[in-house]
Amino acid sequence: MNQRKHILVVEDEQHLGTGIKYNLEAEGYRVTLVVDGPTAVRLFEADHYAFDLILLDLMLPGMSGYKICEIIREAGSTVPILILSARSLSEDRTRGFDLGANQYLTKPFDLDELLSRVKNLLRLSAKPDSPIKLKPTASNKVMVLEFGEAFVNFETYEVCVAGKDIKLTHKELLLLRYFAENEGRVISRQELLSEVWEMPGDMQTRSVDQFMLRLRKTFEKDPTSPQHFLTIRDAGYRFISNT
Repeated sequence: MNQRKHILVVEDEQHLGTGIKYNLEAEGYRVTLVVDGPTAVRLFEADHYAFDLILLDLMLPGMSGYKICEIIREAGSTVPILILSARSLSEDRTRGFDLGANQYLTKPFDLDELLSRVKNLLRLSAKPDSPIKLKPTASNKVMVLEFGEAFVNFETYEVCVAGKDIKLTHKELLLLRYFAENEGRVISRQELLSEVWEMPGDMQTRSVDQFMLRLRKTFEKDPTSPQHFLTIRDAGYRFISNT
C-alpha cells in the first residue's frame, strides 16, 4: 500500500473533493482536502515537503489554482502538480504547463485515469534528505565551481553571485553540478530527467525547463541572452563556464 504518500487535494466542489479523497484513501494514500487557495498555500508554506503530490483545481475561492502553482514553483518546490479543471481550452492547459504543472486532466474525468496519473506522478516525488551526490563516474570530480561572477561549493552548499550569498534548492544544486560534471556536452532533457530527477526520461513534465529558467535568473547577467546555460534547439542544454 501507499500509506506514506501524502496527497493534497485542492477542490472547492465539496462532493467532488470528498469523492476524490475517498477513492485515493481506498488506494492507501494519505489525503488532505482543502476547499480554497489561501489554505492550500498556508499548508505548503508551513512545510514544503509535506506533500508528495498536489491535485489542484483552477477556479478556487480566494486564489486561483494558477497562482498557487506559481507560488509553489517560485519557492523551488518540485512536488508534482496535477491540475483538475473544467477549463478545456488549449490556452488554459498551456498556461498551467507554463506555470509548472506536470499534468492537466479535464473534468469530468474517468476515475481509473485519475488513479493511473496519480500513481505515475508519484514517481516524481523526491525529498532532499540526502547529500548532493551523483552516480560515481571517472568524470565526477567537481567540488568547487567558478564561472562568470559565481562561486559554488558543492560540499558546503555555499553559493555566491557577484559578492552576494545565494540559496539554491537541493535539486537546483544537483542540476548545476550535473552540468559542471558534463561541461561543454549537449545534454538532453531525457538524460536530465533520468540522471538528476531519477525518473523515466519519457515522462511528460516541464520541470527541466522551469529549473533552467531559475538557473539563468540566478547566474546570468541577462537571463534572456544566456552565456553559460545554453539551449540547443531540438537537442537539449549545454553549460559553458568560460565565455
